Amino acid sequence: MAAMLYALARPLLFALDPETAHRLTLGLADAAQAARLLGALAPRVPRVPVRAMGLEFPNPVGLAAGLDKNAEHIDALAALGFGFIEVGTVTPRPQPGNPRPRLFRLPAAGALINRFGFNNVGLDAFMANVARARWRGVLGINIGKNFDTPAERAADDYVACLEGVYRAASYVTVNVSSPNTRGLRALQHGRALDALLGRLAQARERLADRNGRRVPLVLKVAPDLDAPQLHGIAAAVRAHRFDGVIATNTSLAREGVEALPHAAEAGGLSGAPIRARATRTLASLAEELGGEVPLIGAGGIMSGADAAEKFECGAALVQLYTGLIYRGPTLIAECAAACPHGAA
Repeated sequence: MAAMLYALARPLLFALDPETAHRLTLGLADAAQAARLLGALAPRVPRVPVRAMGLEFPNPVGLAAGLDKNAEHIDALAALGFGFIEVGTVTPRPQPGNPRPRLFRLPAAGALINRFGFNNVGLDAFMANVARARWRGVLGINIGKNFDTPAERAADDYVACLEGVYRAASYVTVNVSSPNTRGLRALQHGRALDALLGRLAQARERLADRNGRRVPLVLKVAPDLDAPQLHGIAAAVRAHRFDGVIATNTSLAREGVEALPHAAEAGGLSGAPIRARATRTLASLAEELGGEVPLIGAGGIMSGADAAEKFECGAALVQLYTGLIYRGPTLIAECAAACPHGAA
């Protein structure tokens, strides 16, 4: 039923501006959830329990950050059968993001390009939205810095967000890999990364003592990193006792889409064209970290076979975004069924 409904709806949604279609789809999902229809319409997702980062996941298929930036649709999205939901990116202060248009479809390639720029309602309103959600599953909260915060003060923004989300989050993702905030990706490297992760690790220990609960910290990295950069990231993750790594965010590369409409738009490329690039990054981190830290595979998952590839390359969990836009909610069940029993 869900597959049929999505097949009917997709041409209508794809006739709209992508950002308008995005908002409309989430609004319709909220309405269906309020009418108690969404769970009945959604495909049945197999239960494939996974334990990672000290958390219990009913299945290893999550929603990637960016689809529900303001934590406004948690209950509806959870009804689709995800094993976990990640919301955000949230910054300390509200910001509008980059001017529209800032989201582009490349349907011939099964891809999107976005340059949203961390548009969000700010920490206080975001957390009010989280508090209104009834769902009590595994909730990841993705944090970032405001666009106008100087690089030397970036850690202050991340620590402020960590303090603000700590009580509500099952885990917290540190986003230093979006290509759409100027200078952000410089935080992935060398002393800047070491200093940031160190500040967050110290803040986490204070918060754990205060709250009686140690919330896992996860680092989200780009797919456009070379071997020495990945080696440095693995060393920093290990040194500061981070609990997971998401590989990967969107890409600045344009391999495979060069001749398509919108390919020259600035922003991060996601979907099928970055699958191999993201999976290589995942595999490299799996080799660097040797199973010490759970990995979350993201980037280009358009089928159960793509999810299986991530698991084979070392992912304990996977996340969807662009594949969900093109395939609909049946992709969630397909990817859960691709998980090998005993992933950890």
